[in-house]
Amino acid sequence: MSDYKQMWSELGLDLNAHDALLSVLSEAYQNIFLAQKMRPQGMKYFDFVMSEVHGLRIKELMDAKAEGRIVVGSYCVFVPEELILAVDGISVGLCAGAEFNFEGAEQVLPRNLCALIKSAFGFKLGRVCPYIEACDLVVGENTCDGKKKAYEVLSPMVKDLYIIDLPQMKTDTGKMLLKGEYLKFITKLEEISGKKITYESLKKGIDIVNAKRKAVLRLQELRKADPPPISGLDALLINQVFFYDDPVRFTNSVNALCDELEERIKKGEGVSPEGAVRVMISGCPMAVPNWKVPYIVETSGATIVGEESCVGERGTQWLTETKGTTVSELIDNIIDRYFKIDCAIFTPNPSRLEHIKEMFKKYNAKGVIHYNLQFCQPYIIESGLVESNLEGNGIPTLRLETDYSQEDTGQLKTRIEAFIERIKG
Repeated sequence: MSDYKQMWSELGLDLNAHDALLSVLSEAYQNIFLAQKMRPQGMKYFDFVMSEVHGLRIKELMDAKAEGRIVVGSYCVFVPEELILAVDGISVGLCAGAEFNFEGAEQVLPRNLCALIKSAFGFKLGRVCPYIEACDLVVGENTCDGKKKAYEVLSPMVKDLYIIDLPQMKTDTGKMLLKGEYLKFITKLEEISGKKITYESLKKGIDIVNAKRKAVLRLQELRKADPPPISGLDALLINQVFFYDDPVRFTNSVNALCDELEERIKKGEGVSPEGAVRVMISGCPMAVPNWKVPYIVETSGATIVGEESCVGERGTQWLTETKGTTVSELIDNIIDRYFKIDCAIFTPNPSRLEHIKEMFKKYNAKGVIHYNLQFCQPYIIESGLVESNLEGNGIPTLRLETDYSQEDTGQLKTRIEAFIERIKG
């Protein structure tokens, strides 16, 4: 790794705390990912990305800013990357996946708040996330009540915070609200970038993001194979890198990996024995470096074959239509696409349940693990409805509620192992 200390210092990072964080993450990555057997060679690219996620990628962002491009950070899949690309901007996900500086976060937030929100504040207040420091604009979204109010606290801490209001019901009125919010977001992007969105620039942005989604969906299709050609951990990592990497480079790398996986499938090669227990994970998103539950699952005798999550199929399953010859028509296509996202903030939310059952059948899963972050009210409340419906349809379901700490690892492992034994019968 090159020496990026001057760049990190200029971004205002706490170098000692940042070095400590990178040391912990590096060790965890070695133990969780690099210790896996039968990994595809194509994963070496993603290993490189992770080794440089706070280094080379940040330098790329800073070089782009020097050329006059804007960097836009966000925490949610409801922020359309297509619009950011249309003003020649760069979209990045922001740090929110580790239990770092929670004591600092709890100075400004309640203790009984979900780990994802506290993590975002911990990284910011601890000055260890170069992404948020590199941003020209941070975009928040009114999904859950926790985020909605937390953004009021975050606002004075960042250069420029913009909030997108979101509907809570899948109605015509809700769709009109989303359209109005996206149109206002376009105005904001044009204002800070100094560039006007044209038909050509928006069409290009849509094509780039669609290609990225198609590559991930191609990967997901290959996970139907028995034995699975790639671990759930590695598939999750790819879905996490989705939010950080250069989109064109990412797409090419995923497609190259898929070429390799197709050859593995032809040869009958996989990461687990044929007939091994296959499970899918549903529920809250897993931001980098939140790998605790998948690691326990895959070191307990099962393989994860799908993720019904914002960092998974919920975030990538729909493409944006390219029909139309005007900017207005393309914007309507974007609205149609994002309004389909079945986040648990919506009420009622039947499409999410149907998608879980569809994935269970499509990937020949034998059980569903519903993953909840403590104090994430939308998903915790919805998980009861999901569990009762799935179990009523003969689908073994395990509800887990956890946070980012390692304190409950033993308890989780016991429950997951018991669930796998139940599936085996």
